[in-house]
This record gives sequence, C-alpha cells and structure tokens, in this order.
Amino acid sequence: MADVSKLAFSPEEYGQRLAAVRQKMRERGADVLVVDESEHIAYLTGYGPGGTRYMPCVIPLDGDPVMIVRSVDEAKFLEESWLGNYIAFGDWEDPIQVLLKTLQKQGLAGKRVALEMDSHYLTVKRYEAIKAGLPEATIVDFSKVLWELRLRKSPQEIIYLRKASSVVDAAMLNAIQAAREGVSERQLAQVVYSTYLSLGADNVPVGPITSGSRSGSLHGRLEDRRLQKGDILHMELTPKVNGYSARLMRPTSIGGPTKAQSEVAKRLVEFQDQEFAAMKPGVPAREVDKVCRGQVLAAKLRDTYTNSTGYTLGYIGTPMTSDFTRIFIPTSGWALEEGMVFHMYVNAQGIAFSETVLVTKGGHERLTKLERKLFVR
Repeated sequence: MADVSKLAFSPEEYGQRLAAVRQKMRERGADVLVVDESEHIAYLTGYGPGGTRYMPCVIPLDGDPVMIVRSVDEAKFLEESWLGNYIAFGDWEDPIQVLLKTLQKQGLAGKRVALEMDSHYLTVKRYEAIKAGLPEATIVDFSKVLWELRLRKSPQEIIYLRKASSVVDAAMLNAIQAAREGVSERQLAQVVYSTYLSLGADNVPVGPITSGSRSGSLHGRLEDRRLQKGDILHMELTPKVNGYSARLMRPTSIGGPTKAQSEVAKRLVEFQDQEFAAMKPGVPAREVDKVCRGQVLAAKLRDTYTNSTGYTLGYIGTPMTSDFTRIFIPTSGWALEEGMVFHMYVNAQGIAFSETVLVTKGGHERLTKLERKLFVR
C-alpha cells in the first residue's frame, strides 16, 4: 500500500467511494464486481493502469478488493494505491485466467458476477473468455453505474480541477504571447508543454493546435506549419493534475482580424455567457444547450450544428480523450447537479471558445479565468 501522505485522496474518501459502489451492487443483486475501466480503477483504488494488458480489480460485496496487476507495473501500483491486496502476473500469463482463478479461490465463480458491459477494456473476446470460464455464474450488467457515481465531484477533486484550470490559463496565455508570424505550431506546443510541467501538471499531451485553413478543425493534428499574417490560430489545451483535466479554447488572430471575424468572436462569447447564466442545479441540460445553439443558428454563424455544446470533465484515463457520460445536446433530458464539472464550448467559422465550468449551489463558476476574446498577435 502507498504512503498515505502520497495518496491522491484520503483512505476515508476511497472508503466512501467503495461503500457507494457496494450499495449499487446490492441494488443489482451482485455478489462480486469486476472493474476494468481505467478511470474507475483509479477512482476506487488510486492506481491508474495503462491499457497494454488487461488489469481488472475484483470487488466482493464483503471483504477486501483485489487488484490484478501486471508485474512490471507492481511498483507503480504500490506507489499509488491504498489497497493492500493484489496479484501480480507475468507477461507470459493470461490475465483473464488470473481473474478466473481469483474468483474461484474466493468462492465467487458460481455467484452473481457484475461486469462493466460498457467498458472500453472489456472487448468481445475478453467477455466471451470470462463467460466461458464462469459457466455457473450469473452475469450482471453494471453499465453506467461508476460513470454516474463520478459525476458529482468531491472537494478534493475540485481542488485538482482548480489547479488544472490555473495551469491551462497560464499555458494558453504563454502560447498566445509566443504566437506571431513565422512561429510554427510545433513551437507553440513546446511552450505549452513546458508550462504544464513547470506548474506541476501531469505528463500528458498538449491538446489540439491548428492554424490557417485548419483552424476550424477542432481535433486537427499538430504540424510544422508556420503562422502567417491573416491566420486564425486555434488552440484547445488539455492539461491534467493527478489525472483531472481542465480544458480551454481561445482563438488568436495573426496580424489582426477582419471585421467579420471580430463580430463572430464577440457574438460567440455573448451567446456562451448566456448559456453559462442558465447553468443551475435542476435545470435540464437541453435547456442550457438551446440557449447557445439556438442563437448561433439564428445568427447564421453556422449552417448546421451537429456537435454538443459541452460534456463531462473530471478524471480522464486511457484510452478516452473525453467523457461523454453527460453531454449538452437538444435531446438531453438529464438535469444539472451541484458539483458537476463540464467542458463547455462553442465554435463557428474557425473561431472557438471554451471553459471549464463548475455547477455550484446557486449557479455556476468558471474555473478557467483567462480573458474571453479574440486575441491579436
């Protein structure tokens, strides 16, 4: 078990999370749960696994959880996790067989076994192998449960999101100040990454940086292209602190914007500010989404609007780049709750703005604080 002082969260908070999961297990009639989604393993154990090998955590209704971990990652597990029980396996071993033996040893192989049926790690082949290895078990679908338990952030989670937001504000401003005619997208990425590390963020990708005719490609790849007069530079920066991601988009005009570009930027900020004002506990997400989406379309800033205007933020592991447990679209019937955190974004004609937003008791708080405008360099 890791040194308690180095844990991302207190043992008490991990214990509360485990208790909440076990309550959901009781509601679904499960005797044991196999957790394999990386975000959920980190949430419950503190250990953030990679996806190279299958590494599940076995959570019985009673008794200590058992982490099944690749031997080469044993040191990382011991450094990060509050758990004391684990089984390390070599690279020549089949982790599915290790899982089956663990369940058999605990007398759970013939019980009601819950699986995360919506997990990115539970491939069809793995599922079939588990099912074949547990012929007497009843498989229980545990989809959505942990995704939804993680929606409302604890005070400590919000602290990490605040720090990540301060990092992204600084990194964005440094990159904007470095942007000028002749500077390459890759050079700006270097500025961003250096800021991440110097301010205590995790070792993570920078985020999308595109320019010129590619500024409207929100997820475009980094290139060696050098900025030219008349370009719009798009940057979406995505640092993490202890795995918790804050996100920020800002547009920058190289050499000065056209009148039309200035007007688009101004109106996007106005529309999004109105959307933020609608973000309060109990308000249906579709009503929040309509505020911004409707005005963008009515103003004819876009011909179509097929993407969401926001989505869940929090701990982001591999292989995911975004968490769509909750998204803002016209059909979203779910309601906002205090403690939820979202990446809210709006874009049109190559210009995009986004913020990291916390839902508070009385409304919302924008965790990212950088000035909201079309910057000029």
